[in-house]
Amino acid sequence: MNAEDDRHEVPPAGAFGRGKQPRPTPHIFDPSQIAAILEAARQLPPTGAIVSQTYVCLFGLLAATGMRVSEALALQLDDITADGLIVRRGKGGKSRLLPIQPSTRQALANYIVARQDTLCKTNDLFISRRGRAPTKLRAHVVFVEIVRKLGLRPHTVGTPGPRLHDLRHTFAVRSLERCPHDRTAVANHIAALSTYLGHASVAHTYWYLEATPVLMRAISMASETAFTEAAQ
Repeated sequence: MNAEDDRHEVPPAGAFGRGKQPRPTPHIFDPSQIAAILEAARQLPPTGAIVSQTYVCLFGLLAATGMRVSEALALQLDDITADGLIVRRGKGGKSRLLPIQPSTRQALANYIVARQDTLCKTNDLFISRRGRAPTKLRAHVVFVEIVRKLGLRPHTVGTPGPRLHDLRHTFAVRSLERCPHDRTAVANHIAALSTYLGHASVAHTYWYLEATPVLMRAISMASETAFTEAAQ
C-alpha cells in the first residue's frame, strides 16, 4: 500500500512479534534408503576399524528407536538392561526406559563384541578411533556425507536435504502408519509414542508427524466413514 500511496505507514520490523523460523520439511526415509545408509556407513574408512561399525550401529539405533542423537551418543554400556535402554540424559534432564526389539538388542550385542576387541576402557557405548563417543557434530557430518554420496542430498553446501534428525521423524511417522486406524487406537498410540520419544507434551509429538500416502489414505477413509454415518 505504501508503494501506491506514501501516506500509508510501513510498520517497523517486529511490530507483530518476532517471526519464527519455518519448520524444515522432514525427509521420511523408506526402508531401502535406511538400508543403503547403513551399508554406506559399513564402508567407511579405515577398513576394519571400529569407526564404520560405530556409525552402522548408531544410525541403526536412531532409526529403530527414534532417539535424539544426543541421547544415543550419551549411552553407557550399563544403560543396556534386560528391560531396554535407559536414557539418562533426555531433554530437560529427564530419564526414561526404552523397550527395544530383539533384533535391535542383537545388533547392539554384536557391536559390543566388536567394541571389546578394541580394548577400549571407556564406558561410552559408542566409540570413535580415540576411544570416546563421537561428537554430535561429527555424527551429523558423517551422515550428510553419506546421504550426499547416495544422491539423497545435493552436494552444494547449505542446500536442504535429509538430516540425521529426520530418522526421528521417520520413526514417529512409520510407527503411526502401523497403528490400527481407529480413533481409540490412534489416541492410545500417540500417548505412548509421546512418552517413548521423551516429550513433555503430546503437542511436541505432533511436530514430528508428516503426511504420507499411507496416513492420507487412512485419514480419507476415516473421513468418508464419518460422513457416511452422519448422513444416515
